[in-house]
Amino acid sequence: MTYKGIKAIRCPFDYVIYQMIINEVKPDLVIEIGTNIGGGALYIADLLDSNGKGVLHTIDIVDMIDPKVKEHNRIKFFTKGWEDYDLTLTKGFERILIIEDASHSYKDSIGILNKFHEVVSVDSYFIIEDGIINELGLEKEYDGGPLKALREFLPNHPEYTVDRKWCDMFGKNATFNVNGYLKKMI
Repeated sequence: MTYKGIKAIRCPFDYVIYQMIINEVKPDLVIEIGTNIGGGALYIADLLDSNGKGVLHTIDIVDMIDPKVKEHNRIKFFTKGWEDYDLTLTKGFERILIIEDASHSYKDSIGILNKFHEVVSVDSYFIIEDGIINELGLEKEYDGGPLKALREFLPNHPEYTVDRKWCDMFGKNATFNVNGYLKKMI
């Protein structure tokens, strides 16, 4: 997939879902963990433009970002990884949505869930991408991946629920984000 000619690695179904979630939540801050080339970041920033508000903090460990993406005024780039992201940067924002699209390893997924879960706003989402790796038989390469992290995280965090509305919109878990649309309820 590409967005405006820039590589954007997401399932087309998820692009549609993201558009609907961002329209519904109207976040003033989206944190995307895993920038890569930046097509997804540009898409999210354009969705924020359509809402007339919001900024995107996009985090990665390297800077491979297309120069066109760097021109968007709603995007702030962080290239020292999620572990070094300063959570005080979320202060002053009322509606925060997070997208976890890092390495897909269990270690990173559970680390990101544990670090960022408190800053997600009530009635917003913590989207955990690429649980599809388990469905593809790749969980061993990722030490169980995002789904293992979700199975560990959710029983200890009753404030979150898997929102079946998004996971099953196009058929049961017809998404790369298998069981990964977590809605913060309280």
